[in-house]
Amino acid sequence: MPVKVIEKQIKKSELSDLELKGNYGGLIKAVVDIKRAVMIAGVTMHSDAEEMLLEGGSEQADLWGINLYLQECEDDWIEYDSVINLRPYQGNDSRGVDDPEIRQKIREIVNNLVKEA
Repeated sequence: MPVKVIEKQIKKSELSDLELKGNYGGLIKAVVDIKRAVMIAGVTMHSDAEEMLLEGGSEQADLWGINLYLQECEDDWIEYDSVINLRPYQGNDSRGVDDPEIRQKIREIVNNLVKEA
């Protein structure tokens, strides 16, 4: 499966080859570094992208796992759900992203990196 490191703006259509097929419902797993404003997409497990970003100099506290659904509209295409988000020590007690400010930052980064046209 191809993996993309996204540091510059790309078209949404350029992500279509990263969709997981079958029981996954066409989702793309990705991890966003909210400090560096970069994303790795197309992994089978969020932890794989997390490891790649950590090896590249990212800090654990800045990494958040998401799922992208290309067929959904802008407000609904990001799902904040990953085991790597479970961080009680950071105040995040769920697989989601509990802090609305962090969710907003993730949304802004993803929408700045991935454009509709």
